Amino acid sequence: MRKNIFKISVFAALITLGSCNSAKNSNNDKVIISENIQSTTLSDITISESSVKEKLEFLASDELKGRQTGTEGIDKAAGYIEAFFKENNIKPYYETYRDSFEVADRTGFNVIGFLEGNDPELKKEFIILGAHYDHIGIGKAVGNDSIANGANDNAAGTVAVMELASQFSKLNNNKRSLLFILFSAEEMGLEGAKHISKRLNSEDLDLYAMVNFEMIGVPMEGKDHLAYLTGYENSNLAEKFNEYSEAEILGFLPQAKEYNLFKRSDNYSFYEEFKVPAQTISTFDFTNYEYYHHVSDEAEKMDISHMANLIEKVIPGLLKMTNTSEKEIKLN
Repeated sequence: MRKNIFKISVFAALITLGSCNSAKNSNNDKVIISENIQSTTLSDITISESSVKEKLEFLASDELKGRQTGTEGIDKAAGYIEAFFKENNIKPYYETYRDSFEVADRTGFNVIGFLEGNDPELKKEFIILGAHYDHIGIGKAVGNDSIANGANDNAAGTVAVMELASQFSKLNNNKRSLLFILFSAEEMGLEGAKHISKRLNSEDLDLYAMVNFEMIGVPMEGKDHLAYLTGYENSNLAEKFNEYSEAEILGFLPQAKEYNLFKRSDNYSFYEEFKVPAQTISTFDFTNYEYYHHVSDEAEKMDISHMANLIEKVIPGLLKMTNTSEKEIKLN
């Protein structure tokens, strides 16, 4: 989340399967493939803490050297995500999983997975679940450590999207189509999201809503909801989501409005391009984590139980969004 504009003391400073060849921008027609997959039921869904931990530890490992856009480390992260999508029957939306673009004399690439809806008409409508998987690379050294691993920002959100992709593939019960997008170059000015939102809009994608995941690695305390939604007052998403979930999942955080976080993450590009509900789910509340853009933003500091619980709890609301006969989520 691009919160570097804040002058707040709490911010204390705050596999390789991809290849250079696969990073070429694919302008070919979209691949629309259906496949019979053994479906499960919502009551069967459990997010494994060990699965969350394994992904988080890899994405935030020193091996990836902070996942800066245009580096070998983020290429390894992209390859890891691609392999996971393939293993879980999530198809590439374009010819490959990578949507490439140029930024600051380097090549960035979003990673995009696709799960087609199963309704002949509603599958033409799309919901995007996204998170940025890049980080800042090398940060201000503390002792012998100079790698800004970006566990909370935003390996945590990336893990959420990967887990949701896997579970929706198992459920095989979404009438609308889903795109799972991991954005690059968020830390360079939301450039990955700007690129793909423009591209999808130029291709006349019928976007219903976009839900982004950002900094969900530690829980909030003293709240009656699990996470907050940026741009809370801009749409009825939180209200309908909680209704669908039959639980208080998403709430309002005053600081999110005060610091205009709605415009500080990848959701905003989709709002700008499509003028549909496009908002971010987060649990960073300015009091519960002090390692923003800090080399101590490590996997070991994440609350794995909280992450698994949050990811599991958002599934019913998201599933209902894919299946309502009308677009019930609307801008205010």
